[in-house]
Amino acid sequence: MTSRRRGSVLFAAAAGALLMVVGSAATADAAALRYYDTAPGYRINVRTGPGTQYPVRQVLPEGAKVPIFCQTPGMTVTGPYGTSNIWDNIDDGLFVSDTYVQTGSDGYVRPRCS
Repeated sequence: MTSRRRGSVLFAAAAGALLMVVGSAATADAAALRYYDTAPGYRINVRTGPGTQYPVRQVLPEGAKVPIFCQTPGMTVTGPYGTSNIWDNIDDGLFVSDTYVQTGSDGYVRPRCS
């Protein structure tokens, strides 16, 4: 996980339940940041670490979009987009399985978490 603070995560119920990150971010991070669609028809568990053994901190609504700050290997999970051990860091200490996020790739699309 990177050491810089990413800001607060807010959920908006309207307009497809968009997940937004609010706060200050380094200019390079903001320029490279994009949002990814979660799998349609699924409410996604957001966990405190890269595996199902970690507690669920919150649940994303259907149709959420998430930023991916970095990715890390963890527990292997099967979801609508295949089977993978890649977990996406969507905020400080918060992870979702990459198998529930439409990244367009079976591999890493963001830097590895440190």
